[in-house]
Amino acid sequence: MTTHKPQPARHRLAWICIGTLAALTVVSVVVGFAVLPSAQSDYKAGGLWDSICRAAGVPSSWGPGASATAPVVASNVILLPAMARTASSDSVGRGATLAHSCTMCHGARGMSRSDVPNLAGQYPEVVAKQLHDYQTGKRSNAVMATLAQGLSEQNIADLAAYYASLPKARLAATSYDEVLPALVRVGDPMRNIAPCISCHGGVDQKLGAPWLEGMPKDYLVQQLVQFKSGARRNDGELQMRNVAHAMTAAEIDAVASFYARKGLPARE
Repeated sequence: MTTHKPQPARHRLAWICIGTLAALTVVSVVVGFAVLPSAQSDYKAGGLWDSICRAAGVPSSWGPGASATAPVVASNVILLPAMARTASSDSVGRGATLAHSCTMCHGARGMSRSDVPNLAGQYPEVVAKQLHDYQTGKRSNAVMATLAQGLSEQNIADLAAYYASLPKARLAATSYDEVLPALVRVGDPMRNIAPCISCHGGVDQKLGAPWLEGMPKDYLVQQLVQFKSGARRNDGELQMRNVAHAMTAAEIDAVASFYARKGLPARE
């Protein structure tokens, strides 16, 4: 008969391994559910369950009324292709009458002499969306909010039709050989920045994205800075905020300078 002698060394090693694994598990739980969440600026201790849910990326409560804070809606405007269609001459005429109160800032023919947007030739759905956003407070500006409050749906449609009917700024010639800022031409895929020309006209236009060529530089810089900081929030799905957040001050200046230059007279 063969007898097996106890192997205390092997058993001791096994217990050491188990103890070490348990200790690592405890440390990992503490770091993952307490230390790392608490490093976030918006962290509020709400118990173990909230910490677990936060670390796992799931809501701590489910069902109606689960969140005490309703999500912020960027805009109440639903963009439809019909908004971009050419309007009737009657609508353009009514819009021209309404636009008399806009000339002090936006110019007699939609070309501004101050740091506010040029509206001549702007896409109609862009003008309509921004006026609606001023009405509802989704975009903030004391002057525009006051003016927009008195506009009806038809007034907004007529103003959009009028400004869309005006000729755009005489643009400097653009060619594919032109040296464009990198973010305008190709964007930066590694930072999730799409090229400006893919949405803002010139090459392609996304419904609701404004025509930028010829805009005042200071206005463009101001809007990009506001998107970057989150002060302006009426972009659907955070599209512009995500782009501007990744842009440096030098890139903002370069993009704004390029689009502003496009409003300079073309060389003969």
